[in-house]
Amino acid sequence: MDIDFLQRDPSRRSRNTLRRKVSQSKSTLSRRSRSLNRPDRAQENLNNNTGTILASSSAAKHRTRKGSSFPGLWTFSSWVLSCCFPTPLLNAVGIRGDGPLQAWREKFALCVIVALMSGFVVFFNLFFQSVLCPDPSTPRAPKGDTFGTLNIRGRLYNTSTAVQPYLATWDPLSRRSPGADISYQFTQPEMPSCAKLSNSFATLRYPCEVNVTCLSLSSLAAGRYGLSMINSSTDYKGQVKNLTSLTPAYSWDVLSNSTILVVRGIIYNLAVYYRQFPDPIPNDRADALLRKASAQLDGTIHFQAASSSLRDSVLSCLTEKYQIGVVDQDPVECITSNVVVLLVYAMVLAVTLIRFVLSVFFSWFIAGRLARDPAKKILESDPYREFKAPVPALRHSTLPTDSDSTVFVEGGGVVAPAYSAVAPQSSGDSLHSPPRKAPSVASLSTISNQPAPAVADSDLYVSLLVTCYSENEESLRATIESLALTEYNNAKKLLFIVADGIITGKGNAKSTPDILIDMLDLDPVIGRDPKPFAYQAVGHDHKKYNMAKVYCGHYVVNDRRVPAVLVVKCGGAAEAESSAKPGNRGKRDSQLVLMNFFNRVMLNEKMTPLDYDMFRKVHHLTGVTPDFYELVLMVDADTYVEPDSLRKMVNCMHNDQRIMGLCGETKIANKRQSWVTAIQVFEYYMSHHLGKAFESTFGGVTCLPGCFCMYRIKARKAGGYTSADWTPILVSPKILEEYCTDDVDTLHHKNLLMLGEDRFLSTLMLRHFPKRRMMFVPSAVCRTVVPERFGTLLSQRRRWINSTVHNLMELVKVNNLCGTFCFSMQFVVFLDLIGTAVFPASLVITYIMIVESAITGYKSVTQFLPTILLICVIFLPAILCVLISRGPVINHFMWMCVYLLSLPIWQIVLPLYSFWHFDDFSWGATRKVDGVDGRGATMVRSGKKEKVMFRKWEEYE
Repeated sequence: MDIDFLQRDPSRRSRNTLRRKVSQSKSTLSRRSRSLNRPDRAQENLNNNTGTILASSSAAKHRTRKGSSFPGLWTFSSWVLSCCFPTPLLNAVGIRGDGPLQAWREKFALCVIVALMSGFVVFFNLFFQSVLCPDPSTPRAPKGDTFGTLNIRGRLYNTSTAVQPYLATWDPLSRRSPGADISYQFTQPEMPSCAKLSNSFATLRYPCEVNVTCLSLSSLAAGRYGLSMINSSTDYKGQVKNLTSLTPAYSWDVLSNSTILVVRGIIYNLAVYYRQFPDPIPNDRADALLRKASAQLDGTIHFQAASSSLRDSVLSCLTEKYQIGVVDQDPVECITSNVVVLLVYAMVLAVTLIRFVLSVFFSWFIAGRLARDPAKKILESDPYREFKAPVPALRHSTLPTDSDSTVFVEGGGVVAPAYSAVAPQSSGDSLHSPPRKAPSVASLSTISNQPAPAVADSDLYVSLLVTCYSENEESLRATIESLALTEYNNAKKLLFIVADGIITGKGNAKSTPDILIDMLDLDPVIGRDPKPFAYQAVGHDHKKYNMAKVYCGHYVVNDRRVPAVLVVKCGGAAEAESSAKPGNRGKRDSQLVLMNFFNRVMLNEKMTPLDYDMFRKVHHLTGVTPDFYELVLMVDADTYVEPDSLRKMVNCMHNDQRIMGLCGETKIANKRQSWVTAIQVFEYYMSHHLGKAFESTFGGVTCLPGCFCMYRIKARKAGGYTSADWTPILVSPKILEEYCTDDVDTLHHKNLLMLGEDRFLSTLMLRHFPKRRMMFVPSAVCRTVVPERFGTLLSQRRRWINSTVHNLMELVKVNNLCGTFCFSMQFVVFLDLIGTAVFPASLVITYIMIVESAITGYKSVTQFLPTILLICVIFLPAILCVLISRGPVINHFMWMCVYLLSLPIWQIVLPLYSFWHFDDFSWGATRKVDGVDGRGATMVRSGKKEKVMFRKWEEYE
């Protein structure tokens, strides 16, 4: 049966393609059945006549952002905060140029803000209560139940100094009933308020007045009885301090006597009155009020209900005749300070406990269900699972130099495509001419790379992206081999390896691209020396232009042949001569090579020559067009992936279509290599099983680590069965628009784009798809090599911490994340941002307060709250290990002890170093290259215009 070799009509990528009959689909060689075809859109960044690179839409958007008020306000604020450092002074210490000067001023402004926040934390924890409630440990009034004292007319007296015969009576009473009222043994003074009343309680006379045996108040004041008034107190330090009030204060637990009346915090002793008048007095309103109020512990409510005239007259007389003290309670300002401190500590403690509980809940009830094998009905829901795409033969040819597909390069040279999937056309051929016939499928299998696979299983197509820089052969081979050996259909996974420039790592005999080329079984049709093709890279000016070679073949291990594409960024001819790292554009650019490629394939956008080259080679190698790929697994070149991890992650994508990204657990491969690696083991464990597990309950993991994460390239709309029913996720234009930007004019955007590209990509996904989910899969495991020297760790964490701060600043502005108010992901992000900024101050304060508590002993409950928090920090991780650990708990406990000993490093040294290096955008010592310092080398401009041509896929064909 004759089969069309290539359908050249552009309409073959229209929406009608998938609506054709299955038989006709099978007869088409390279139908791109999954593309989401959209009307052509204006390419504002291209000039099709010349192919000149203009500013991208993201750059244009960024320049528009420059004109807004926020950057101007921030720039002005940074100048105000750093006004004490004039420009000449900064120039004198080596900070020159507008960019470095502005970056330093912004860094200083951020450090000032961090210092102010830390200062507030210090003030709140150490001085807030003492300012509102000075020295709460020293009583302001004498305690009413002080041992060895008696109460006389509302004043407390020490009976140990009394003279005889009074000592024999008063001293035993003061020991048996401390603070007892003996006012009835003394004469009553003049009481004007009571003299106005005729009620019994006001006219009452003491029994000693009737018997004329009362003691004299004047003699008491003169000291004739030997009693001394309590007017001072000794604090917890042994210092004697005068009391601000002489009225004794009684606690509620000693006021249970029914003869005691409390009104508005004032205590009245009515024992004498009730002894003389045990029964209610008829027609005595005051007596009725007193008995009704005395029946309760606090009679204030009854006095409030009485008439104002009765209430005021009775209270005035009670105060003159029966008052013995006040209720012992802190002043309002002390109560306020205690309440505020308790609320803040309770909130922090509640957040800590909630994190713990939800992390355990996720591990027990959610994680296992996510990674289980999908149900049969889910597997059978793919209408394309039986689609079969034979592979076209590739032939070497050269396009005419005056063709529209010419690619302009440095020096005015021309690069033509290395091959074509069609035979050369005659002069009468055109893009819309009838397609030529191709050989039969049987003959194709003899000249193509491999037989066209019949896709009969339900596994999703996965691209395995490996970004490489300067790693050695052992690390590269271990990573690629672990991916090749994953338990997944080899026909459904594609190794997509990107070498970031012609780089020779420190200690390597060969460059990274040469090491990778030697690992692959290269396709004989493509050859070992493909031509480089141009693409639009991330960078400024001349750096925006780059070229790359595309190798294709298989990675062979243990009788497995896994399709592999190797993209080597090599730069143009001028760059190769003048740069120590030709083609190097950074990890973000390596990711964008793949992301832009799938974006243009899926949305039928105009392609760069490199995109088209990759399209044809992927199709040739795998037998399917690139738009079949729905997932991408991103790993670093020093990561080892466990065999079942890929399957677990794909299962999660199958089981929940709302998941747009996920990550597995990253374990440390060299944990016993040095003390630096040892202190990182439990920190990695906690960041996954406590941090990411907690965030997964909200479906919003804020950082998918670039060393091991998976994203959904596109998602099918609910009930969709055509090519137009797909939604781009990772390759969404709004994601790429921000992720591709290279015009950064503030320190904030430089930290986002130059240091933390992995976290920033996660931030963009959450910002633009807040209703979708970012998850953590504990059963998917990888192992990575961590820094073994402290200097390298310092450099790595400086990048991570600074990136975390700036990304949290972006996420906290997203209002539609999961949850509401305090029970929302936005509130959690806000707490994380504040916590990251005040880590150093918080740990120092905790240590200070614990030492102070140990020295001074118990003073108040708020004093021991930091100790309670520290106990939670120490023991909750241990409990977490017991509840979710799958291995020996003793191992986790050992690593936890090592981590706790290193807390000052994690929460003081590393954050402070990072904050002061906000303006350091280098990668430091994490990756070293022979012949290049830590900050790299710059490329000399060639002085000639470098151009990249963008064409439709049909036009290339």
